Amino acid sequence: MKKNFLKLVPFFIMASFLVTGCNQDTSSTASAVKPVVEAKAQKPQGPSYKGNVVGLSNKAKSISIQVGKGKKAQTIMVKFDDNTKGVEHASKGHASIIFYEMRDGQPWATVVKPKLAKMPKGVTEIKVAELQDIIESETNFVLIDARPAARYAAGHIEGSINVGVKTYKKVAFGVLPKDKDTLLVMYCGGPT
Repeated sequence: MKKNFLKLVPFFIMASFLVTGCNQDTSSTASAVKPVVEAKAQKPQGPSYKGNVVGLSNKAKSISIQVGKGKKAQTIMVKFDDNTKGVEHASKGHASIIFYEMRDGQPWATVVKPKLAKMPKGVTEIKVAELQDIIESETNFVLIDARPAARYAAGHIEGSINVGVKTYKKVAFGVLPKDKDTLLVMYCGGPT
């Protein structure tokens, strides 16, 4: 049993990385998101803040980002303007990297990039078209929706099993296949 548990460790590591992008409800967000490739093409330089976006005001043209952990965590307000690249990546609840420059003693964002989790060893990313091919080929696999139960209930891919990040420790062992060679496919609702 212990040996089988160790084989599942990569699954649990990947699930823990999904926390940032999977618990945010962005269903009310009306703006179109530009491809991540655009932000990756940037070669930003200078100081940066890394953390979770806790607020965005298009009217005030400011982003609030929480940096640090625990008692050392602090919220910093960074202004942006029409020249700031990647503002669409400053989604509340998502991890971002904000490169900035100082103007009149205040940080002004130059580039905003999503802060994506690195995939654990042995885990690979697949695209929607690849998942469609797997479904159509009737390959033996387990599809896990890692979003919160409320979002799963609102809509999900047919045949998927809801194992939300907050509940995976309680339910994962009951839904994971006995055959350790079975393909596991997980999806969530945001960048990871």
